[in-house]
Amino acid sequence: MHYLSTRGHPWSSPASPGPTFSDILLAGLAPDGGLYVPETYPLVSRAELGQWRALNYADLAGAILAKFVDDIPPVDLTLLTRRAYTAQVYGNGRVAERAHEIAPLSWLVPPDAARQAGGLAVLELSNGPTLAFKDMAMQLLGHLFEYVLAKRGEEINILAATSGDTGSSAEYAMRGKQRVHVFMLSPHERMSAFQRAQMYSLQDANIFNIAVRGVFDDAQDIVKAVANDLPFKARYKIGAVNSINWARVAAQVVYYFKAYLAATAESATDAVPVVDFAVPSGNFGNVCAGHIARMMGLPIRRLVVATNENDVLDEFFRSGVYRPRPTGETYRTSSPSMDISKASNFERFVFDLVGRDPATVRRLWAEVDAGGAFDLSSSPWFERLPEFGFVSGRSTHADRLATIRQTYEDHGLMIDPHTADGLKVARELRTAETTMIVLETALPAKFEETIREALGCEPPRPPALQGLESLPQRVEVVDVDAQVVKRFIEQHVRERARESRSVG
Repeated sequence: MHYLSTRGHPWSSPASPGPTFSDILLAGLAPDGGLYVPETYPLVSRAELGQWRALNYADLAGAILAKFVDDIPPVDLTLLTRRAYTAQVYGNGRVAERAHEIAPLSWLVPPDAARQAGGLAVLELSNGPTLAFKDMAMQLLGHLFEYVLAKRGEEINILAATSGDTGSSAEYAMRGKQRVHVFMLSPHERMSAFQRAQMYSLQDANIFNIAVRGVFDDAQDIVKAVANDLPFKARYKIGAVNSINWARVAAQVVYYFKAYLAATAESATDAVPVVDFAVPSGNFGNVCAGHIARMMGLPIRRLVVATNENDVLDEFFRSGVYRPRPTGETYRTSSPSMDISKASNFERFVFDLVGRDPATVRRLWAEVDAGGAFDLSSSPWFERLPEFGFVSGRSTHADRLATIRQTYEDHGLMIDPHTADGLKVARELRTAETTMIVLETALPAKFEETIREALGCEPPRPPALQGLESLPQRVEVVDVDAQVVKRFIEQHVRERARESRSVG
């Protein structure tokens, strides 16, 4: 399995037809600013899908990832997935007897086979260390980094941006890891108090938090600017853990298969059951994993993209116009992890939409990178959109509150505001005959203010996270300036080098 860039940059090594999984794990962005994708998507047969029904989550992850990874021995890959996906790691806020399921399905409306009616379910993804779905991929990523770096005798400086959940998930996955150092950018004062405390209270020597006076898109632009400075990237061994890193997306593909297998029964006839997924979406990484699962042959009928008031993706799927908003037009909402107006992973899907033509992708993203937009509404590519199963909708603060209340009153289930965005749109677009699965984004404890407004009570918080906001916090606040971030990285790399020499 080899990989290529969405913008067509050729691999530099004449001895290899393309980079391997381990190469792109450490590389993040491609040298031309594009995103790595497989040369072809591996296909999963119906027989294989049936065999996977007997696997636990860790072994299912090993089986699926083996289709994307051929430079790590299968036995080692399975050891890594078994180390990552344990009941101990994914037991936060969950009854003990369900912790071993890792990503259990909770039915709001069970399917009714007699009436040929589909159900409505929530896939629990937020019981990891930071109470967010990002843990599902990030915990594995930490083990993969440590394994590959040890094999190669290398170190890496991870530079990433977060709108709220990626940062804490990455830091908790990488804290204390050998040969890994994390520089995490976040939008200053635009995350919840809980999210800030999760990140900024970490005192591990390999973790550095940098708050940018701007929005998430400003922070993400800095990450891309640094990654596109190829000499700096090479000298300081800059890597990525945002969903621009292919390994993140590949790991997220696993829970689409897990959800499908949990929601359906093996059919004795030629009929293959299908499901829909509703995915709260800001940066497009999570739903991009669903797109890839569908391309692999998982029987997904529709992928429902649910946005908040920052509805760039909803606008595209409705109109064919992709129009990222400037900082001043990016709203601060009560589902802050989706306060994104430039969806980094969207390029991977558009690459498939335009027939995997890198020249077209380069042209389209040249317009985006220059601060503009692109319009595919009159193109044959937009006519192909139904082939990929995408539909979309948006949610507002009032919708969020109403959905949280209704779900709690009707089902006794407390959900966070992002999951509420997904559930609100799912209910609007659900059809009677097909099961709809909503992907959970986080536990309500991360967004206490909104839960209090919706329900008038405090969300439960795991004992280990009590008093989190009162811990000392360590963060550097900077202006929106890639050069400032580069100097920060340089300074700390030099300090580490001096410390290593003094110890030696």
